[in-house]
Amino acid sequence: MGLRDPLYWLYERRLERHLTSREMPRHVGVVLDGNRRWARSSGKQALEDGHRAGADKIFELLRWCDELGVQVVTIWMLSTDNLTRDESELQPLLRIIEATVGRLRDEGWNTRPVGALDVLPDTTARALKEAEAATSGNPGLVVNVAVGYGGRREIADAVRSLLHEEAAKGTGIQELAERLDIEDIARHLYTRGQPDPDLLIRTSGEQRLSGFMLWQSVHSEFYFCEVHWPAFRRVDFLRAVRSYGARNRRFGS
Repeated sequence: MGLRDPLYWLYERRLERHLTSREMPRHVGVVLDGNRRWARSSGKQALEDGHRAGADKIFELLRWCDELGVQVVTIWMLSTDNLTRDESELQPLLRIIEATVGRLRDEGWNTRPVGALDVLPDTTARALKEAEAATSGNPGLVVNVAVGYGGRREIADAVRSLLHEEAAKGTGIQELAERLDIEDIARHLYTRGQPDPDLLIRTSGEQRLSGFMLWQSVHSEFYFCEVHWPAFRRVDFLRAVRSYGARNRRFGS
């Protein structure tokens, strides 16, 4: 065992002890950024090697979150913008996502699709729906899989769903406009019924959310990590949670 291994083990234990008296996030969202850059910097022959390594890292993250008592994890695997990528990269990525969702189902994680399924290929949408149906009653950590997700698209879909619902009741536009409030829209978001994210993490050094959980993140704490997603370690996760616990959260200001 190299010198760094026991040192990191000791550092992890120290971080864990520090967290015992801290507030834990109920809902953690993660932008899984840097798969392609990790593949290039690691000398991989294909970019899909980065996506595959990133998919494997998801299951480590879920175990870490489960150990700390996190209730909900949202992982952003594919944005609506990503669907415009070259087919030579998009198709392998979709197959990796489908395999990951199948593994989530097989391991019994309570899996919920978060995104516009109608913009996805049939095989990808079907994999997400089947995983949700097979695991919806499972106890423990809820795993939101954000595929075909965009924050603006989510809000537009929520408003559209609300209008359809009210039209079916015979509600007029004027009546709806007079009584509409934020809870009406929140009830139609992809994450309806769940707590908003307390902590949002983005890897690979980009300090923006790119519309991730645009509505839900109004009171979230943000943590930006330089490391590429496939290289994200447990110690990086514990640092993010420590940072969250050390902040004085001021809701509404």
